[in-house]
Amino acid sequence: MDFELSPKSKEYLSRVTKFMEDYVYDGEKTYRQQIEDSGDPHHSPAVMKELQDKARGEGLWNLFLPDPAYGAGLTNLEYTPLCEVMGRSKIAPRVFNCSAPDTGNMEILAEFGSDEQKEKWLKPLLNAEIRSCFSMTEPGVAGSDPTLFQTRADIIGDEYVINGHKWFTSGVHGAAVAIVMVVTNADGETHRRASMILVPTDTKGFNLKRLIPFMGPPEGSGHGEILYEDCRVPVSYRLGDEHSGFAIAQARLGPGRIHHCMRSIGQAEMALEMLCKRANTRYSHGSYLADKGIIQDWIAQSRMEIDQARLMLFYAAWKMDKYGKKEARQEIAMIKVIAANCVLKVVDRAIQVLGALGVTDDTPLAALYRNGRAQRLVDGADEVHKMKIAQRELRRWKSASEPEGPQISPAGMV
Repeated sequence: MDFELSPKSKEYLSRVTKFMEDYVYDGEKTYRQQIEDSGDPHHSPAVMKELQDKARGEGLWNLFLPDPAYGAGLTNLEYTPLCEVMGRSKIAPRVFNCSAPDTGNMEILAEFGSDEQKEKWLKPLLNAEIRSCFSMTEPGVAGSDPTLFQTRADIIGDEYVINGHKWFTSGVHGAAVAIVMVVTNADGETHRRASMILVPTDTKGFNLKRLIPFMGPPEGSGHGEILYEDCRVPVSYRLGDEHSGFAIAQARLGPGRIHHCMRSIGQAEMALEMLCKRANTRYSHGSYLADKGIIQDWIAQSRMEIDQARLMLFYAAWKMDKYGKKEARQEIAMIKVIAANCVLKVVDRAIQVLGALGVTDDTPLAALYRNGRAQRLVDGADEVHKMKIAQRELRRWKSASEPEGPQISPAGMV
């Protein structure tokens, strides 16, 4: 395996980095100011459209899509360092039309959507003319077990009639369409119970009850709580084959998980940079913080953890490219846990070094901590991923021909 960046990836990385320095970092300040001036935390600032137009004009658009028919044609490994750089700014993913949940929704529309669905929703999403949301988690059952979902869609005539309760529907504020995971085969086998259905958000019966506070007040596109009450859409709005919702969800969540990890590495790098700058300039109790052993230990630990996480991320991306998402599911699960915990630990240390300033919103650290803590739950809790990692590892060493009793692998022999 070779993790050397391709010439194409290096060229895009240089262009994205320059664009961030020239436009995005200053644009983020304008973005926040325009929201503040509007008095509406969900206001869509004019500067976003300006930045998107610039990015699209420079060919820095839909970089996450490996199919050149829709995006830049970058592999997962080629896209990794670009997404890491985007992670350093809250608005950057959207500027380049690479933000969740639109990315995952575009990927499954491209892979499973009908020609009609692609024309109606994929094309405008690719052009950033609309936004979308993903409606999967339910408050009444464990969100980490999609086989337990209760929201149903019954066929009546040529329509699905949807009834149920969803929450943490990400990206719901301002979205034109939702992709909803619903039970269409209640008595079917475990992984053949559900389908995914496209539901325009202006459909009667799509009732947004609230935007959920997320370790603080709701902001941005938000996570919504939705009641589907006799919500009717044509059967043709089903995504992919009937009862294939679980398989589509897995196809969506694999790239989505690894994109979160890419951004997390960028956020951890930014936090370590802030930690080091503060340590080099803050004088306390007879010396600079940088001269104190405990701070040096935190810096060393952070550097090692970030580099270890990045190498694991490169490996997972490489394996996805070479063997496919299914064959890389173990590596995707591992990096999902590793990256989420890495960014949380590094940001926590940076907050401690910045002291009182670190827990204010005068720096990005408090927001990074909130986001980092959520990453241990988003797209599957740590414990679920660890359970699956362990189960796959156990299967590697299980054989019907083995005698009962404890076994020692050659690697464990002295």
